[in-house]
Amino acid sequence: MTIAAILQRKGSDVIQVGPGDSVLDVVRLLADQRIGCVPVVEAGRVVGIFSERDFVHRVAQDGASAFDHSIGEVMTTPPITIDEDTPVMHSLSLMTKRRIRHLPVVTDGRLVGMISIGDLVKFRIDAIESEAASLRDYIQTA
Repeated sequence: MTIAAILQRKGSDVIQVGPGDSVLDVVRLLADQRIGCVPVVEAGRVVGIFSERDFVHRVAQDGASAFDHSIGEVMTTPPITIDEDTPVMHSLSLMTKRRIRHLPVVTDGRLVGMISIGDLVKFRIDAIESEAASLRDYIQTA
């Protein structure tokens, strides 16, 4: 199974910000939307990602003046991205190895979705439960 199957269920709407947006505005956005990160998009291309972790590191470094920066100054760049044809297990492995929880999905250089490790785990659990139900049905009818 590929990421396309997850996006088909989840949808492709993604909250995004620009590199010129202020850290304060984006932190408020994260809190209001109850999300952990946002892709940073400029001219239709993902140029970075800004997460709670980026904010924590900046506050540890700069204290209260962390809010005085633009997202372009504090985002993680270059972003790690995947495409719709990436297998789910490869995506899980990538997230685990890189210790990240979100991946922008990019096709032909354009943002088409965002997945979280929670999306991937839910997908895998649903697939395993479906397989187990099929096996139970097979055993009962055999």
